[in-house]
Amino acid sequence: MHAMALTARGARLTPLERPDPIPGPGQVRVKISACGVCRTDLHVVDGELPDIRYPIIPGHEVVGEVEVLGAGVVDLPIGERVGVPWLGFTCGECFYCRADKENLCDRPQFTGYTRDGGFASHLVADARYCFPLGEEGDDAALAPLLCAGLIGWRSLVMAGEGKAIGIYGFGAAGHIVAQVARAQGRTIYAFTRRGDDEARQLALSLGSDWVGASEDIPPAQLDAAIIYAPVGSLVPQALRAVRKGGRVVCAGIHMSDIPAFPYSILWGERQVVSVANLTRKDGVDFFKAIASANIQTHTTVFPLEQANEALSCLREGKLVGAAVLRP
Repeated sequence: MHAMALTARGARLTPLERPDPIPGPGQVRVKISACGVCRTDLHVVDGELPDIRYPIIPGHEVVGEVEVLGAGVVDLPIGERVGVPWLGFTCGECFYCRADKENLCDRPQFTGYTRDGGFASHLVADARYCFPLGEEGDDAALAPLLCAGLIGWRSLVMAGEGKAIGIYGFGAAGHIVAQVARAQGRTIYAFTRRGDDEARQLALSLGSDWVGASEDIPPAQLDAAIIYAPVGSLVPQALRAVRKGGRVVCAGIHMSDIPAFPYSILWGERQVVSVANLTRKDGVDFFKAIASANIQTHTTVFPLEQANEALSCLREGKLVGAAVLRP
């Protein structure tokens, strides 16, 4: 196998070759056809997440074909197209797993962070955490659904059933969840960086009812706001935009510090909540929900060896939609 690996905090990814990995009991080896590039990959590369071991192969929006079965795997046939998401393993024994909250597991493993991920030609995955994807759709178009789509879905569910939804940060997750929300009949208020005309046009093309800059106040109060940009100062901005009883959902795994803000913008039973990881049920529910929604992902495809260039484009805000690597 070959991969692009991270060997030290803040380093450029470097090519790596290894013997093809051998799956253990309950695992499968996946031949990768596409892997999305997520902002969390930037947090891994930049050392903003704790306890990173080196070398590590990033990437957790993986689409590929089951190539080898480990002992005991009976539900995934060889040749099945599957998606491998961020949450790659849970213990099944802790308080949270036993309470059907595996996204909060005390001893989890995460694809591309605590176990090798999809910036590679092959990876080994826990068969229980592989989602069958069927035969419809292009591999590169499906890849962003494995995190941007899944986290977008969980954050939309957590936002509640309100009609007016604000989306702060119109990148990979934002452009997917906007389409899901529109299919549900909601009103979309999209917030982009001032001067980012491409993101603005994308938001309008996907049916957003209003598009403004991140610091703008929308023309109507929001029932809920979802923040995908890892910018803590957006939390008080969003609180000012939601109605009494409204909710602000922080959807990133990492965010810059939230600045002090007056209690008056939280008062009125407004809430600030975070989304942590996902559950396998989220995956089942999400793919069922979008089956008839005609979700279109906007992607820029890079060859695997250009992973550093893809990460740089994401960091500098030069992407419209999502970047995807192809081995």
